[in-house]
Amino acid sequence: MKIKQAELKAAAYNPEQFPVWELPEISFLGRSNVGKSSLINKLIGRKNLARTSSTPGKTRGLYFYLLNGKLCFVDLPGYGYAKVSRQERQRWAPIIEEYLETRSNLYGCVHLIDSRHEPTEDDKLMADWLRMHSIPRVTAVTKADKLSRGALARQIKIIGSRLGLFEEEPLVPFSARTGSGRDQLWKAIVGLLPQ
Repeated sequence: MKIKQAELKAAAYNPEQFPVWELPEISFLGRSNVGKSSLINKLIGRKNLARTSSTPGKTRGLYFYLLNGKLCFVDLPGYGYAKVSRQERQRWAPIIEEYLETRSNLYGCVHLIDSRHEPTEDDKLMADWLRMHSIPRVTAVTKADKLSRGALARQIKIIGSRLGLFEEEPLVPFSARTGSGRDQLWKAIVGLLPQ
């Protein structure tokens, strides 16, 4: 997909701040420091629209990015380790759950997993939660350039198995550094949208 226009339209720190519109939304979720902002930037062809940081836990609200005036990417706070207080992390959980459970124009999620590690307990819980709530998802295996081709292939099998993914569920290796996997991930995201 060619993105000609991309802008941050809203930052929501509570459900009352969610934008009111019927635009299709795709959310991005994963543990802290998995590379969500870098992936979003690479997908839309912008260097710094989604703020990246070497400090885990930088995303502290839900950020709504409007693309071409007709599609919205929603960057959710990372789960798991983050250099923020436990109280702050506990504050995020209900906002994220409310968004995922009640957003009628949410068409699916991109669930990010770091290629260099086996899925964490939090990753498995999130995969199970999305399945339980019947939320369609694409699993993006990030930082794919950090592994050899053989090691990446092995990790993809392990990730698919540990998350209990069905064969037809998209599992896309992706590198925000090289752009590898960008077209495949866009194709999978478009597959989640209303035709």
